[in-house]
Amino acid sequence: MPELPEVETIARGLAKRVAGDVIESVWLGSKPEPLKSPATEIAATLESKRIQSVGRMGKHIVFDLHDAGYPPSARSAHPKSKSRVTAARTKTASSHAQWIVHLGMTGRMEVCSPGAEIAKHTHAILRLASGRELRFVDPRRFGRLSVVRNGDFEAGGFEPLDVELENFTRLFRGRKTPIKSALLNQKLLRGVGNIYADEALFRAGIRPRRRAASLTQEQLAKLLAAIKEVLKEAIALGGSSISDYVDADGEEGFFQLQHRVYGREGEPCVVCKTPVKRVVIAGRSSHYCPACQK
Repeated sequence: MPELPEVETIARGLAKRVAGDVIESVWLGSKPEPLKSPATEIAATLESKRIQSVGRMGKHIVFDLHDAGYPPSARSAHPKSKSRVTAARTKTASSHAQWIVHLGMTGRMEVCSPGAEIAKHTHAILRLASGRELRFVDPRRFGRLSVVRNGDFEAGGFEPLDVELENFTRLFRGRKTPIKSALLNQKLLRGVGNIYADEALFRAGIRPRRRAASLTQEQLAKLLAAIKEVLKEAIALGGSSISDYVDADGEEGFFQLQHRVYGREGEPCVVCKTPVKRVVIAGRSSHYCPACQK
């Protein structure tokens, strides 16, 4: 699943390519799983909206939308498609709304020409005034599309790149769960996933099974610094392409080449040469060095 650095990379790429463009029409596929909001509500909210900006909140891509100033197009996003066209206009959308995209396990966003072949498992096509199309493709259908009409979407806990030490420390006070599980709790920190939790814990010298409440103030300070460091490095390298992740331009990231423990079970630690171990915590794989992490 794309984590914070991957989603940030995609959002930045989309911002460069579609910010300022206008959504003329919306087509949504027949599969219900990707739609967290009703199809009619998504179409009514998106059509005739200008994409003011594209950003990230946690693991969500957030499109900020404003009225473009002219009526919705009656055209479908792809006339030849056999799936439904959602052209509901019975509801009036607010002048400031948001389109929320969660990529799930395999979701991706494509900006392409109308004549480009439509990939299998395409669930949404937005026709833009520039003549291009913005498409959402998701083979496993764990991704979710929703809209927020009042523009006040919130996605869980603290933003890890911005959280201050005092608030970060408070998150784990009294928690008996493993620190790895706590880091993955999106109600505490939004955007941190399996890869970057493992990498941050390694840099901070903390084992993933340590109880969160057992960490000292000094250890938590090291952990927060490690989280911010590893996330910033991963963003700079375009994220980690370990499955089918690509950015908004269809390019792979490079941070997987910098992984120190994640996915390196049995390989020598980059610091002490002790073989990296893998354990399962709350159903999730965790990688660590038994010598460097205590």
